This record gives sequence, structure tokens and C-alpha cells, in this order.
Amino acid sequence: MSAGFRFEVVREDPSGARLGRIETLHGSFETPAFMPVATLGSVKGLTPRQLEEVGAEIVLANAYHLVQRPGVETVQALGGLHALMGWRGPILTDSGGYQLMSLADLVRVEDEGVHYRSHVDGRAGLLRPEDAVTVQEALGVDIAMSLDECVPSGTPRERIARAVDRTGAWAARGLAARTRPETALFGIVQGGLDVGLRTESAAGVTALDFDGYAVGGLSVGEPPADTARVAAVTVARLPRARPRYLMGVGTPRDLLRFVAMGYDMFDCVLPTRNARNGMLFTRDGKLVIRNARYARDPRPVEEGCVCYTCGLFSRGALRHLVLAREMLGAALATLHNLHFYLRLMREFRAALREGTFPSRGALACGAWA
Repeated sequence: MSAGFRFEVVREDPSGARLGRIETLHGSFETPAFMPVATLGSVKGLTPRQLEEVGAEIVLANAYHLVQRPGVETVQALGGLHALMGWRGPILTDSGGYQLMSLADLVRVEDEGVHYRSHVDGRAGLLRPEDAVTVQEALGVDIAMSLDECVPSGTPRERIARAVDRTGAWAARGLAARTRPETALFGIVQGGLDVGLRTESAAGVTALDFDGYAVGGLSVGEPPADTARVAAVTVARLPRARPRYLMGVGTPRDLLRFVAMGYDMFDCVLPTRNARNGMLFTRDGKLVIRNARYARDPRPVEEGCVCYTCGLFSRGALRHLVLAREMLGAALATLHNLHFYLRLMREFRAALREGTFPSRGALACGAWA
């Protein structure tokens, strides 16, 4: 395991859920953990202090996007990614496999790596698995992800099988390219919705000595029941002694379900993206603040919530700010949603500590359970 990186399973629940702790050079955090998404080095609309105040302990950025702008050399000149972000805690970066899948018209995937044209300025580039590791080490992050080939839902099995083989080969190449022992490196399991291919991918990637293991290629358009089915099969094939990261998930209901399966780390754009569109998470379900019925509603977004937004602003006030496209409206909605998600994870951890999970976890989810 990397120098400065340590994972401990503190308690394991009969449900399969785990209470854990991860130590990095920039501090520690408890698991299960939700990571707010700061793709370009910023959680849109929030300061690092606000992130700390709502309970964030680790954030996620994206190496591919940071390569496009401001560029790795610029980040280094400014003191590294922590200095650029003004963030004192741990940072995990995704290598960009999923993002390159979403830019399919601009990429060509070969065994060598991913040839692409930048979505920012059209420049041609090549991202090899070795480059993905080198870039993330140069950014100075705490946890880096190996380069994987992520394919869309509905891809033919033959194509998924090629992606599994390529992801495994890239994992080995990336691992061999490591030079910075302070940066932990996670391998990624692919395989679409095919249980056999997932099993094959997990066997190949876990045979390599990564610091943790992630499950990618889910929540990319498939039915939720298929996501759960494949996630359950895959987590059983990941080592108990290493962190398990389910990428890109999800709703409060998803978090409850996948924590119970034994996953430790999560990220998703839902709480921040939905906030900017006026959709807020509450224990009673979703609240669409743009609806006319909230125009003169003096209540907070969620009764009993102690976040900054609910402490000072009514639903009516927030609706006005959102409809007027005031930046404050999006920021306040984001604060509440992240507070909701991070509070949920704290309650999951408390329940695991007390031995009351999943019943208390379901209670924390409210209408989402």
C-alpha cells in the first residue's frame, strides 16, 4: 500500500456494510464516504470553507479536464491542485475514462491509449495509461484512478469484452508507471452488465496490487435493477482489506442500497447539478423549488434541517432567487443538497458504529428508502 495511505475496516455489519477509515497525507476520512464533485477544481458555487462546514472530508476532481485547462504545468506552477483549489483535505481524481466515453465523437480508442481532440480548443492529444498516472501524480492528489475504457449501456458483448481486456492491460501499465509513493492508485473493474465479464475483469484487476478498487461503467443509462444486480456480484469479488469505490452513484436510495452491499466510497453530480436546476433533496423526497406553490411558502426547504440555507431562507425566498437566476440561489440550493447527502453518510456511519444499520439508515433516507 502507498506511503501515507492506509485503510482500516473498523466494523463490519451483518448486512455487509462496513465502517472504515482512510488515512492520506492530507488528512483522514471515514467511510462510507460521499465525495462532492469538483471536476475543474471547484464545487460550483461553493467555497472550500463552505464545503468543510457541510461536512465534506474528501472531494473529487477530474484529471482529463484539468489537463485541458488550466494545464498540468500551470497547476504545478501554482503549487499543486490543493493550492489551486484552496482545499486542505484529501483529493481523488478520476483519470478521464468516463469523460472520454461521453465525448465519443472526439476520441479514438486503441490499445496504445485514447486519441482525442480537446473539447476546449480542438487540439489533438493522446492519453495513455502511463500518462494518466503521471498527470495525477504531478497534480499532487491523494488518490488517483487508473485509466479504463468505459462503454455505454447497450454495447454489444464482443465490444465490452475488448474493453475489459484493454482496461486490464492499461491497469498493469499504469501501475508500472508509478513514481510518487504518496499517491494511492486505484484499479477499475469494467464489464458492462455481463456478470461473466465483470467477474473476469475483477479477477484480473484485483490480481494487481492496487491500493483500492473501483467499479466503473454503471449508472450509464441501464435500468436501476441491472445496476444493483451487477454491483452486488462485483463487490463480492473485491478484496475485503482494500477500499471499494462505486463510481457515479447516485440517489439517496442508491447510497443506502450500495452501502449495505459493502461499498465504501461514492461520488455523483446529482446533488450539485440538480441544485443548479432547482431540485432539492429532502427526507420527504424531491422538492422542485420552481413550482408556483412555493412562491409564498415561509417554511425552510426541509423542516429540521440545520444547514445554512434552511436556517436563513424560506422556500419562497429561494424560489425567487432561482427564478431570477441569481447566483446566490444556485449556491444556496447546492449547500442544502450537499448538506443532505453528507448528513446522510454521517447517519449511516453512526448506525454502523451503533449496530443499528440498515434500519437507522433507512430512517435517515426518509421517503427515499
